[in-house]
Amino acid sequence: MKVQCLNSSSIKTKNLIKKTFAELINEKKQLDKLTVTELVKKAQITRSTFYTHYDNIYDVAHDYQLQTIELLCSEDLKLYSKQDIKDYFRKIIHCLKENENTYKLLLSADESLLFLEKLKKIASNKIYDTLKFEYTNKYLELDISFLMNGILMEIVKYFRNESRYSLDELLVHMIKWFENIFN
Repeated sequence: MKVQCLNSSSIKTKNLIKKTFAELINEKKQLDKLTVTELVKKAQITRSTFYTHYDNIYDVAHDYQLQTIELLCSEDLKLYSKQDIKDYFRKIIHCLKENENTYKLLLSADESLLFLEKLKKIASNKIYDTLKFEYTNKYLELDISFLMNGILMEIVKYFRNESRYSLDELLVHMIKWFENIFN
């Protein structure tokens, strides 16, 4: 059974495991090449300590994804205006940039598609809830869907090294696309 109630020691241990995971994945360049043995050795923890917090390496990757989802769903991220939505886009890009190398590796794998679908749904719902009273056109959901699909595909291309644009350039264009659609 994994640690349910995280005290400060457990939080530090999980952060150490995630930090070490990020370092190793940046060295190995492939998630499937990482082993628990390597991680615990580099983190200087026991296997039992690792298994107290995670079942396997993929759970650590999943934890990164959940951390991003939780950040983008947090209650203090209420959106009330178009400006809030633009700031939300900035927060998404900032979050991705903070762990860019790790996300580059995590999002380059096909397993990331479920994570991206969750991100798209969360962001789309937040935008819809913000705009639903201001825009009465029957295509609001479709407009948001096109916008978010385009944004996520560009982010995937970036993390798969298929884009010639930086995350900052993508952010500028995300905001422009949003303004063009919803002005």
